Parts: sequence; C-alpha cells; structure tokens
Amino acid sequence: MQRLNDWSEQDEPPPPVAVPYTDLSAEALRGVVESFVLREGTDYGSREVSLEDKVAQVLRQLERGEARIMFDPASASITIVLVPQRERHGR
Repeated sequence: MQRLNDWSEQDEPPPPVAVPYTDLSAEALRGVVESFVLREGTDYGSREVSLEDKVAQVLRQLERGEARIMFDPASASITIVLVPQRERHGR
C-alpha cells in the first residue's frame, strides 16, 4: 500500500478520489465548503452574496449531484468540482 507521496518519479501519482459529502460529519462538510467558497473568489455579479448564502448554494449543488468533493492524494488537497451534466445520476 502506497502512502502519500510514496511513489517514484516514474510512477503515476494516484488519481483524485471522489468523497461522498454524506461520508463527512456536518462540521467537516461545512469546513470543506467554507474553505472552497473562500478560496474560489467566485464572481456573483454586481450584488454582494453572504458567506452563508454561498455555502448554502454549494451544499445544494452537492445534494443535487451537480458538484462533488474530490481529494487529491498527490497533493493532500481537497476541492469541489462541478459534475458534467452527462455524469449526473438520473438526470
């Protein structure tokens, strides 16, 4: 079993892994979503959107299967990505 960053230059690093949002505690999920929202610098147009509203929007996207949490073992980082329409379950 390889550990984080325990591969040679010739080996491919492990691919990112999807993490079901339901596998995280409420506190961990909130932390992941807040971190994502704060670092993304998303443009919401001319009106100001509160942190609470941004977090709620991302949580709804996760619940609807429009976004997913991804863990990258190579960098030990986590992010949230949009799911392409063709990959969304039952849609």
